[in-house]
Amino acid sequence: MTEQLVTRYGGSAPRYTSYPTAPHFHDGVTGRDYESWLQVLPSTETLSLYLHVPFCQRMCWYCGCQTKIAAQYQPVADYAKHLAMEIELVSKQLRNRPSVQHIHWGGGTPTILSADDFMALMNRLRTQFTISFDAEIAIEIDPRTMTREYAGKLAEAGVNRASLGVQDFNPDVQKAINRPQSFEQTRDVTEWLRDAGIGHINLDLMYGLPQQTVADVQRTVDLTMALDADRYSVFGYAHVPWMKTHQKQIVEADLPGAEDRLNQAAAIATRLQDNGYRAIGLDHFAKPDDTMVRALDGGRLHRNFQGYTTDSAATLIGLGASAIGHLPQGYVQNTASVAPYKAAIEKGQLPVARGIKLSSNDRLRRQIIERLMCDLAVDVTALTPPASSPLDAFGEELAQIRCMQADGLVELNDGVVQITDAGRPYVRAVCAVFDQYLDKGRGRHSRAV
Repeated sequence: MTEQLVTRYGGSAPRYTSYPTAPHFHDGVTGRDYESWLQVLPSTETLSLYLHVPFCQRMCWYCGCQTKIAAQYQPVADYAKHLAMEIELVSKQLRNRPSVQHIHWGGGTPTILSADDFMALMNRLRTQFTISFDAEIAIEIDPRTMTREYAGKLAEAGVNRASLGVQDFNPDVQKAINRPQSFEQTRDVTEWLRDAGIGHINLDLMYGLPQQTVADVQRTVDLTMALDADRYSVFGYAHVPWMKTHQKQIVEADLPGAEDRLNQAAAIATRLQDNGYRAIGLDHFAKPDDTMVRALDGGRLHRNFQGYTTDSAATLIGLGASAIGHLPQGYVQNTASVAPYKAAIEKGQLPVARGIKLSSNDRLRRQIIERLMCDLAVDVTALTPPASSPLDAFGEELAQIRCMQADGLVELNDGVVQITDAGRPYVRAVCAVFDQYLDKGRGRHSRAV
């Protein structure tokens, strides 16, 4: 039965960190649109910020992020200067100094920035925005490049949450993905961060990597138990060599098949839950007293480009090359390449390359998909516009859901779609039923499981 389900529902599907998804953004949305959207944000609006640093010291073959190798520091220093300029350009479009509750530094490797440049950028944010005293300030860290001194600087800058990339501790798997990283390195960094006062630690694991086995992922989880992380993010490797050419370095014959991937994901989930972690949505796990679990239980969990989040802000401002922001009116994405990004900023222009404006139908479907991704359930009837019935608005979709019900993936009762335990690995496929853009020929996606 598992093989049949994988065949039927294990094809490509988006990760649904947005809706509509990024392949459907277009150049009809410009920097001028972004300016007008920023200018009408209420002065009382609470914002979130995402800052992208697209540089690494070494390329991991599995990486799907927007990044490049920096052999010297000068390109990174120059980028930091332009990032500071963009912060000022964006803030000038806003009324007053809006409050910021969440800041997330991603990449690439954000800690490739020197400690001085990172501190300067955090200070620039504080001069242009009002950072709440209890704001969550999170950063993604490659443990292989961290030092005790830098951990202290992060804490001094206000960072209070760190996500550490682990992936897998098997040296053969690490060699196959060009990421050598010992458990001892990772353990030392968690100790340095905690000693500095950064108490919230997330760990990123992966399954579906070349040469990886169920025994490998179980051993990796067992080793990480000593690190006492608050949260885990568990991602399936997305093999998209047509988008990320460095992934061609991975030998496709070494990749686990779909059923093996499912078994690896299930093994990680079982190990984490046996150790007291709660499953959250598709691929996150957290301690029972974590704020993310409380958000889940309270129906307040959300999903954005960083994955599952407690962030409920209606506006996320993306800063840096390729960064994506969302506002009530729609999504905007900066140009991905660093050179045109810097050129636009030097002209005093917001470096927007594309985006999409949201229709009322987009917003409705986004809400349905987000609730399915977060709660594994949604009341389609409650969300249907008053002038319509669920069958009128979503007749075709509900017919597909009934087919999934026959396969044991969902329950459908009075318009409420509930994903079953057996259907949890296929949540992206369930969400895809409500995606009106998926078959419009733009973009290719990774496997749904």
